[in-house]
Amino acid sequence: MAYEKFLIAASKLDKAGINITTQLSQFGDFKFYLVDGEIIHTESLDLEKINSFDFVVFASKHKSESREKTLSVHAPGNWRSAEFGGQPGHVCKSSAFFMKQMFEKMHENMLQYNLKEYKLTLEATHHGPLIDKPCVFVEIGSTENEWTDKRIGFIVAKAISETLKNFKPNPYNEIAVAIGGPHYCPNFNKIQLRSNVAISHVIPQYAFPFTEEMITEAVHKTEEELDFVLLDWKGLGNAEQRQKIIEILNKLYINYKKTSDVGK
Repeated sequence: MAYEKFLIAASKLDKAGINITTQLSQFGDFKFYLVDGEIIHTESLDLEKINSFDFVVFASKHKSESREKTLSVHAPGNWRSAEFGGQPGHVCKSSAFFMKQMFEKMHENMLQYNLKEYKLTLEATHHGPLIDKPCVFVEIGSTENEWTDKRIGFIVAKAISETLKNFKPNPYNEIAVAIGGPHYCPNFNKIQLRSNVAISHVIPQYAFPFTEEMITEAVHKTEEELDFVLLDWKGLGNAEQRQKIIEILNKLYINYKKTSDVGK
């Protein structure tokens, strides 16, 4: 699938989003949508405007209790409840190709600018909004110092610019939905960066008990045709929980691999 019309969306209330979009304007003539409210709430967005584009990149801040310096990439949506925008049990469309290429470009730029104090990470699929277009969140974390740092805004903006300008489907990638492990996906990060596997949605262990509805939603909302589900085997809980997941995947005729089976 070729995406031609990209939209960069950010909230006027979000210092990291404004930092990234301000820096992005120097890299080309991008289409921006600056939202008055919080972008995680669907009702803050003009859906008619969004629907005239093929793909949406949400530029945003990331907050965490650890206050760790991070750059992160994730798809939006909710596996269960929806305390932070969107709808319970529904996720947005996600492109595994785009997620992987965005992640790789972030990594490249962090190396180029010697950004050693920051950690690059995928995050499990979480929070709103819920829109009917494929999209991704690209975030700077985790405090105001990082959100307003112009150097960091520049690096993230450059990575977004390069991804948008060079994006094209990679027929050599294997497409996966990832299941298990913690929110910041340490095992999936390595695979997204160092293998030919492209990950779209991530269902973390804290969203369990795992259900048939979760996996059908993840597969249905992955733009590419799925090759297999990627299991963080040790991050699937106990033996009973693992067995239940395997039974559901077998019932749906979905192939699976453990992270330890993927060369990285």
